[in-house]
Amino acid sequence: MTKTDDVLFSVLPGRDGDLGIITLNRPSALNALNHAMTSGMYATLRQWETDSSIKAVVICAAEGRAFCAGGDLRLTYQRCLAHDANMTEFFREEYYLNHCIYHYSKPYIALLDGITFGGGVGISIHGSHRIATERLLFAMPETGIGFFPDVGGCYFLPRLPGYLGFYLGLTGARITSDDCVALGITQHKVLHDTLPALVIALAQQSFGRDPRADVSQVIEQFNVQVNPSALIEQRALIDDCFSLATMEEILSALQQTSQPFAKDTAAILSQKSPTSLTVSLRALQQGAELDFDACLQQDYRLATRFLLGHDFPEGIRAVIIDKDQTPHWEPSTLKAVVATDIQKYFSPLSKELFK
Repeated sequence: MTKTDDVLFSVLPGRDGDLGIITLNRPSALNALNHAMTSGMYATLRQWETDSSIKAVVICAAEGRAFCAGGDLRLTYQRCLAHDANMTEFFREEYYLNHCIYHYSKPYIALLDGITFGGGVGISIHGSHRIATERLLFAMPETGIGFFPDVGGCYFLPRLPGYLGFYLGLTGARITSDDCVALGITQHKVLHDTLPALVIALAQQSFGRDPRADVSQVIEQFNVQVNPSALIEQRALIDDCFSLATMEEILSALQQTSQPFAKDTAAILSQKSPTSLTVSLRALQQGAELDFDACLQQDYRLATRFLLGHDFPEGIRAVIIDKDQTPHWEPSTLKAVVATDIQKYFSPLSKELFK
């Protein structure tokens, strides 16, 4: 197992079994995932899955502003500039971790408290239980940095109500805990201050024949009222526009709609990488018809091609490194995107994710 203080592993004694606790421990970096963290989490989860003394896993974060703001983009940028031959390995191991969580045989309980973006979504949403606090800020912002909604995003986003997942994946919109519960991204909303008591209650709960139901029963005792979702109120408009077949059609429909929400959304999309938008829309459309493992296979093909392209490192430079917020996309317009170039992103690799 890779050793790192950036993620901590502990065991909380409980009734008829213990809880395995994963604590993300990079608060100064908003708990962004690095290679050592994903490797350590994967190895520990595999170990705990076969350990009869561990009845469930809880993943949380050290006190701070974030659960997990995604992957370590500064390191990715450095590897892109250096043309590092191993730069795909982080994504390979991250997707193996997502795969492990999705198929995990024991309850996997994610406490989403604070900023949860990108890679932070991947280590939470695929588990059996997702709990939001009132502090949750959720987003898949990848198209803003010249990438695509990976970590299984092209699996779960098309399965949200209507085309709300397409809207989230293409715009990178940030939503609240109330939105997340309304969309089914999280099943529960609890108060931040009650999280320690919730974890203790889970440890003290004896599990029967249906451990996941037992976990849900404990969490429900901590549920608080969910407010109406502002995003759900826009569903009809979102469905009308984002159900269209191409990015050009989506953008045109938004621009021709008089509602301020549509105008604002069109303006947001106009700032994103045209290549990212085009690839992401196709990935979401195909993801709606693929199983989870096939979506991760698609993710790995796309990530490999984005790492070798122009827009991903340029997006990281503009947003994370120089912070000038003025990425220079190539091509710079949707009209200039070449269909055969997009097709290459989806073609098989010589070394696929799953052999």
